[in-house]
Amino acid sequence: MAPHPDRLVISTAERFATGAWLTPALVRLVAILMMAGTIIGLGFLFATAHGVLDRFGRPLGTDFAAFWTAGRMVLQGHAAQTYDWSVQGSFQQQALSTSLFFPWSYPPVFLVIAAALAVLPYLPALLIWNATTLSLALALCWRILPSRQGLLLALGFPAVLVCLGHGQTGFLTAVLLAGGALALPRNKYAAGILFGLLCYKPQFGLLLPFVLAAGRYWRAFATAAVTVLASIAITTAIWGWPVWQAFLDSIPLTRTIVFEAGETGFEKFQSAFAAVRMWGGPVDLAYGVQGVVTIAVLAAAVAVWKGRADFRVKSAALLTGALLSTPYVLDYDLIVFGMALAFLASRGLEQGFFRWEKTLLAGAWLAPLVSRTSGKLLHLPIGFAALAAIFVLTVMHARAGRTEAASHSDPQGTRPDGRRPLGAGLQQA
Repeated sequence: MAPHPDRLVISTAERFATGAWLTPALVRLVAILMMAGTIIGLGFLFATAHGVLDRFGRPLGTDFAAFWTAGRMVLQGHAAQTYDWSVQGSFQQQALSTSLFFPWSYPPVFLVIAAALAVLPYLPALLIWNATTLSLALALCWRILPSRQGLLLALGFPAVLVCLGHGQTGFLTAVLLAGGALALPRNKYAAGILFGLLCYKPQFGLLLPFVLAAGRYWRAFATAAVTVLASIAITTAIWGWPVWQAFLDSIPLTRTIVFEAGETGFEKFQSAFAAVRMWGGPVDLAYGVQGVVTIAVLAAAVAVWKGRADFRVKSAALLTGALLSTPYVLDYDLIVFGMALAFLASRGLEQGFFRWEKTLLAGAWLAPLVSRTSGKLLHLPIGFAALAAIFVLTVMHARAGRTEAASHSDPQGTRPDGRRPLGAGLQQA
């Protein structure tokens, strides 16, 4: 006798609710397919390139062109002029034989890395940059989720292709933010240094002083502040105040052209601000909506960090909250989101998942694959929706009291010796 249709519907719904459909074989297959797509896509661009330009006339690594040319200008003694679009544009055209322009908009702190990379020719510099930052991110992901399947998922995460293809900073941002969170229970000073170095992308540091204060991590708070001040002092000593003044003077142009006017493409941004602008809303309304989201995320993150939630939940709340709290977040920054998913997967494999949580995590993992296309063709902010959903999930975990066992936890969710191995016992997962 054939099963009743209603039973089939219930059975299917239950499989999604429990995550039973996410078999190890399926997870491995999807991760491997994504890895293969990344290798094939990047391999095609390099194999069909002419010099440093791909077949479409773009520099390989696209955005990396801004890093390398800014570094070359620094080496030639023109650090402040890296923020002059006309000067840097002319330099890019001469150095890379391209008519495209990729503006430099990072604080002078990042010029140190740009100059170091620019010692090398363009392609070796791009390959070393991508390989080094990817390796650091993978090593950190292994610390969070130490399993071969976790490493496969990290390599196959769709944002990896986006970040590598643009030669962008997503891996470095993830290492500093997630690495700081991972180090915090064991070494407050190392965590503070990592958090402080995030000043190269200050828009992602908004939550940090508040959550560190909420968790009473005063040593990390102070170390981060000292690191920021030291970074500013060192770059000022090297290039003088004019480079910082040039950076500050360039902010309005970057904000209005790259961001508010959407010259970069609103579909590439993953924020509430970008969603409103993508739907045709005015700039003032977009800032208003973003302000509401930022305040709500800040309040919720502080509440999570004040409580006794599992430290992996706190870390995931910080990482997703850092992305949600700024209007300036792009799809290559979703590497940070991948670290948040790893923290939640580590906790879930050890302590159990909510109903529908596995399915939600799987959907969030796939979000970077479709976020740009769905935004451009359908005006659907999939990336922002995935970030918001996972942030709400972290708040739910915190409120549900899924904490470390009270018998071996301190008020900050770690063992008294501070050496609890995150993801312990997951090798068999």
